[in-house]
Amino acid sequence: MTITGHCYCGQLKYEAAGDPIVKGNCHCRECQYISGGHPNAFMVMPDAGFKYTQGAPKSFIRSDLESPREREFCANCGTHILTKSPSRPGAVVLKVGTLDDPSIFDKPDMAIFTIDKQSFHHLEEGVPSFERMKPQ
Repeated sequence: MTITGHCYCGQLKYEAAGDPIVKGNCHCRECQYISGGHPNAFMVMPDAGFKYTQGAPKSFIRSDLESPREREFCANCGTHILTKSPSRPGAVVLKVGTLDDPSIFDKPDMAIFTIDKQSFHHLEEGVPSFERMKPQ
C-alpha cells in the first residue's frame, strides 16, 4: 500500500509505502499539545518506505527528556507530519490528519498513555488501552 499526505498549506508533501505496523490513539500530554487537546491519531509506517515528495521539514527534539522523540513539521504552517521514536527504530509515526485520505485509518488498534487521558477524551469500545506504552 502507498499512502500520500501533506501539511495544511500544501508546501510539504509525502509518500509512505508499506503496510501499517500499528494504528492508534495517543493520549499523552505531549500529543495533547500537538493536537490541540485531544488524543493524537497515528499510524506507524516503515521508515524505508517514507519520503518527502515536496519540501523539507523542520524538526524539533526536546533537550530536557531522557529519550526524546524527533518531531517533523512544516516550517510554513506548523503542521506536525510525523514523529520518530527511539522505541520504534525503523519506523515513522504519521499523524492521521495529514493523510490525503484519512479514512484509510479506519479505527485504532490501541490507545496508549491513557494515564494522561482527559475527562473529555473518548476510548473506543473494544480497543485495547494501556496506561503507558503498549508492552513489547
